[in-house]
Amino acid sequence: MRKLSITELPRLTVDEFKKAEKLPLVVVLDEVRSLHNIGSVFRTSDAFLVDCIYLCGITATPPHPEMHKTALGAEDTVEWKYRENTLDAVRELHDQGFTVLAIEQVEGSTMLDKLELNAGKKYAIVMGNEVKGVQQDVVNACDGCVEIPQYGTKHSLNVSVTTGIILWEFAHKLMKF
Repeated sequence: MRKLSITELPRLTVDEFKKAEKLPLVVVLDEVRSLHNIGSVFRTSDAFLVDCIYLCGITATPPHPEMHKTALGAEDTVEWKYRENTLDAVRELHDQGFTVLAIEQVEGSTMLDKLELNAGKKYAIVMGNEVKGVQQDVVNACDGCVEIPQYGTKHSLNVSVTTGIILWEFAHKLMKF
């Protein structure tokens, strides 16, 4: 096997990305503080053609050199919006017809491997702060919660890693192109 060079990889241009059909999915970052995590979420969202990212509360917005280190330009391709309050973002998404799911460990959460999605629906996922997770009032406003099954001694994953796992599963279940 020969490793492919960067020029051999089939990739969209920025203009092609902006015109491409997007996954019916929005990522909401609830008080995420790390610029590296935010940049990583942008990069992963680009990889899976996520429609938009809502940056809420203390979550930084582009442009920022530290964010760019992990986003590698995805902050220029993926549409984003800033909302001071995550609850306002959730309400806005509900008003636009989105099913909003917090990615959080709660009583009665749906395990990711058991999650059923409808191809005709629009979804938003809320990713929480690195220490506190998704705020309780935001969890209360969501339509449900999804949890990644874990089997080791740790009870959480990094927010950017979690986002990658969740986006892969949503893309796998929803992509029709």
